[in-house]
Amino acid sequence: MIAIKSPRLRTFLRYAIPFVLIPAAVALSALIFDGQRYLIISLGIAVLALLLFMTGFEHRNIGSRRMVITAIMTALAVFGRFIPLFKPITAICVMTAVYLGAEAGFLCGALSVLISNIYFGQGPWTPFQMLGFGLIGLFAGYLSKVLLRHKWLMILYGALAGIAYSFIMDIWTVLWYAGGFDWKLYLSATVSAIPFTALYAVSNVIFLLLLQKPVGNKLRRIKIKYGV
Repeated sequence: MIAIKSPRLRTFLRYAIPFVLIPAAVALSALIFDGQRYLIISLGIAVLALLLFMTGFEHRNIGSRRMVITAIMTALAVFGRFIPLFKPITAICVMTAVYLGAEAGFLCGALSVLISNIYFGQGPWTPFQMLGFGLIGLFAGYLSKVLLRHKWLMILYGALAGIAYSFIMDIWTVLWYAGGFDWKLYLSATVSAIPFTALYAVSNVIFLLLLQKPVGNKLRRIKIKYGV
C-alpha cells in the first residue's frame, strides 16, 4: 500500500475527491454521457475511492492493515445486500467509518455497491449508489467522536442516512426520466418513494442496534492490537 506523504497533497485530495471529483464524475455520467458510460465511470469512482483511502495514513504498514480490515467490512456489506428487504450495508459502512476513519467508510460504501452490483446488475444508477453510500460512510467518519460518545446519535445518524440516500437516488430517478433536473418532478419522486425511504431508515436503525456493540468491540480491539 502506497502512502501519500505530502500533508498538503493529502489534505487537498481528502476534500477534492469526495466533494468535487466524484460528484463531477457522477454528473458527467448522467448529463453528458446520458448513462452510456456508467461502467467506466463506476470503475473511475472506485479508483478515486482507493486514492481517497490512501490519504488517510502516512505509513505504508498502517495503510495495509487498514486495507485488510476495510476489505473484510466491505465483504460483509456485500453479503448483507443479499438479505431481503432489510439490508445492513449502511450500518456496516457507518461502523467502518467511525472506527477506521472517514476514508475507509467511503471506500467500504462505494466498493460494496460496485461489487454487489455484479450480481444485482450494473447500470447508470451504480455511480449514484456509490456516491450515496460513500458519503454516508465519509460523514460518519467525520462525526466519529460524537457518534462514539453518544450511541443514540449513531442510531439517529443511521435513520437520517437512509433518508439522505433516498434523496440522492431520487435525483437519479428524475435525471433518468426527464433527461434533466426538474424540481417538481423531484418532489413527486420524493413523495412516491416515502415507503422505501422509511424502510431504509428503519433497517439502518435495526442493524445499528444489533451490530453497534459486538462489531464495535471487535474493531476497537483490532485498532489497539495492530495500531491502526
